[in-house]
Amino acid sequence: MTECECNPSFSRARMSELLFETYGVPSIAFGIDNAFSYKYNQKLGNCNEDGLAISCEHGTCHVVPFLKGQPVLGACCRTNVGGFHITDFLRQLLSLKYPYHMASITWEKAEELKKEHCYIALDYMAELQIFKNNKEEADEKMRYWQLPWVPPPKEEPPSEEELARKAALKEKASQRLRDMAAQKRSQKIAELEKQLSYLEEVMEQLDEAEEQEATVILGRSGYLSQQEIKSAILKATQSLRKAKGESNGNDEKTDASAADKYPLVSVPDETLTPEQLKEKKKQILLKTTTEGKLRAKQKRAEEEALREKQEEKRRAENPELYLEELRARYSELSEKFEQRKRQKVNGGQTNGNHSSSGGVGRGERLNAAQKERMRLLASAAFDRGKGEDTFGMRDEDWLVYNKMSKDNDDDSNDDDESELVRITSKLQEIDPTFVSKSEAVQLTPEPPKVRPLTAEDYRIAIGIERFRCPEVLFQPGMIGIDQAGIDEMVSISLRRLMEDESVKERLCQSILVTGGSSLFPGMIPRLESGIRQYRPYLAPLKLVRAADPILDAWRGAAAFAASSKFGKQTFSLADYREHGENLFHRHNIVYSL
Repeated sequence: MTECECNPSFSRARMSELLFETYGVPSIAFGIDNAFSYKYNQKLGNCNEDGLAISCEHGTCHVVPFLKGQPVLGACCRTNVGGFHITDFLRQLLSLKYPYHMASITWEKAEELKKEHCYIALDYMAELQIFKNNKEEADEKMRYWQLPWVPPPKEEPPSEEELARKAALKEKASQRLRDMAAQKRSQKIAELEKQLSYLEEVMEQLDEAEEQEATVILGRSGYLSQQEIKSAILKATQSLRKAKGESNGNDEKTDASAADKYPLVSVPDETLTPEQLKEKKKQILLKTTTEGKLRAKQKRAEEEALREKQEEKRRAENPELYLEELRARYSELSEKFEQRKRQKVNGGQTNGNHSSSGGVGRGERLNAAQKERMRLLASAAFDRGKGEDTFGMRDEDWLVYNKMSKDNDDDSNDDDESELVRITSKLQEIDPTFVSKSEAVQLTPEPPKVRPLTAEDYRIAIGIERFRCPEVLFQPGMIGIDQAGIDEMVSISLRRLMEDESVKERLCQSILVTGGSSLFPGMIPRLESGIRQYRPYLAPLKLVRAADPILDAWRGAAAFAASSKFGKQTFSLADYREHGENLFHRHNIVYSL
């Protein structure tokens, strides 16, 4: 069994126990692996009796001096870094670089990549500068590992049968929605007809009943007066016509409904009570306001039609000028609305009415026209009547509302808003590139489209990792191990050897590099460069790689087992049964062949 230098006797005892008691071997001999490799290469003429053995193994690295063919164990040096650490470091670097391919970067694959692509740089920092500055040379040093990749199937356009099937499904869904809407509309029509018939029946009962009986009928129906029932009948009729898709009638019906809505307007004042007179004044005001709104609406419609004709004429005469005028008007109205929003948020003047949330009070948002209306209301309600509520007793009191609505900016706001909507629609119709400010704010960026994966996404590039991972043999601190590199270990081993300088020079002329990790390209030149830094100027130095760094230790041990000395260096099963583990504590390692 081969073992490293200065292997604890406890480990040797456990191995012997396993071999004797489990496998029943007849005898065991122990020896140092790099000593067997050195002796075997000495027979081949690769090294002398006096020399150094640098062994780069799987888990450790050793430097052992040999004098007259025998290892000097007291001067050997060891570092707990080897091929295992290089493989694990490479696996970690590739996993961090390609986290989405971590399942493919196994330890076994990292070992294969290490043996195939890694090398040792003669100058580590200069090699890093190549990858940083010289792109062409760096590309030449790059290696790639292509993972299995299957191109996605190409999406073919749907066939006519598929399009027809989808169209049929879409039509079926649309028909189902139409049927649901028709059913809902029929249910609504039935409910409105039922409600209308009930209200008409109640009106017929009220027309035939006396005053006391009418009060009972009203209480049972839930309405307060016949006028309220008539209004409900009118609303139900209009809703029913709308549900059936019919028109709401002509102007005569509107006038008739208005007459029913304001019954006291046409009644002489002499026949009315004081309460009815007050109600009549209110109805007159409401009717006048309604009629005024209708006239204003009709006038606006006429003005709108006239303006449309004029704009169409200007557009036909000079389209470019017409488009510029629309854009200027749109910018003016947009800025006007933005200014109003800022006034609502920030307020006009500071009057100390700030809210706790950092905003402004209602008083700061009122403009001059709104403050004037509030003043008129306050003076009408309190000043004229000395605190009594006499507002509305005279006809001139209602002129206050004319004054209030004269500077009403709410109507102007509505007009501006409708004008802005109209100009926006015109611009969208004329200019296809036009985008309104409201749409620009609401636009959200489209989600990025998913790019289909290609073979490049499944290709792992190995560049700096090729020489960075084996560098841990010379700089173990890169992976957090505070120990010496293999070039420095030679200097430490020579200092421990209590011999004169001539002996050390003789040893340096026969340095054998063995072990699996010595197979990296560039190992011998890098070791020679590193060792020269610790040796005197122009001191002789010769390094040679073993004939077979991996199997030379086995071949040397096999040659020793075939020699006559092998029987004198073994433990027999009888010795183990007689002495037990104490036999291995006082036994020396085999070092002579």
